[in-house]
Amino acid sequence: MGSCRLYTCFAGKSRMTEAGPLREVKEMFNKYAEGGTHMTAEQLRLFLVEVQGHVGTSMAEAQQIMEQVLQRRHHLSKFARRSLTLDDFQHYLFSTDLNPPILNQVLQDMRAPLSHYFIFTGHNSYLTGNQLSSDCSDVPIIKALKRGVRAIELDLWPNSTKDNVNVLHGRTLTPPVEVIKCLRSIKENAFSASPYPVIITLEDHLTPDLQAKVAQMITQTFGEMLFYPESECLKEFPSPEELKYRIIISTKPPKEYLETKST
Repeated sequence: MGSCRLYTCFAGKSRMTEAGPLREVKEMFNKYAEGGTHMTAEQLRLFLVEVQGHVGTSMAEAQQIMEQVLQRRHHLSKFARRSLTLDDFQHYLFSTDLNPPILNQVLQDMRAPLSHYFIFTGHNSYLTGNQLSSDCSDVPIIKALKRGVRAIELDLWPNSTKDNVNVLHGRTLTPPVEVIKCLRSIKENAFSASPYPVIITLEDHLTPDLQAKVAQMITQTFGEMLFYPESECLKEFPSPEELKYRIIISTKPPKEYLETKST
């Protein structure tokens, strides 16, 4: 959230696929290479200015980037070919040293509805390792927030005595962590990397009394940081600018409850 940079748009897909370059990369390459098979330094410069937001990029800087990519991928000297193939272009986009992610720079207008933006999202944010047997902890959540992740997922399950709530990957061997510990760590670290809102997605497997208990924990933990919509049915979301330093809760009734209602 907060960046129009192409690298950031692909952050959630952070892998080179064996099937070849991503569709979005192909589209961008075709646009700036004007349908050709190679991208020139001038075409790369235009891409850097218009998409990446590097307004003052010179031809010399674009040529230098091109030379670095070609030297790294093909061991070509600066006197050899000076154009990028589609594969070279994708390599550049996903190179964290040649095209690092934006940290605190905001290049977009952040006053559009929240749904208009890419959001850096975590999945099973509490797991320290694999999804079957690794520990559940607040440590991966803290690390994610410090990296700028804006959406944290918590899977909520009753504890063994059914009187409290744990976070764990259900029906696996993952040792749990108490939900209150996760909530407190989110509060302490939510805005360490960005002032824009943090969304907590709750995968709910709780009974109504435990749902009420979690609701109380959330209210007491976050207080005025919580975002409350003005009505049950919003016509559109507020903007990231309006939601700075706010916590948004996203949840739905548990599948267990829905299955019971339908029988």
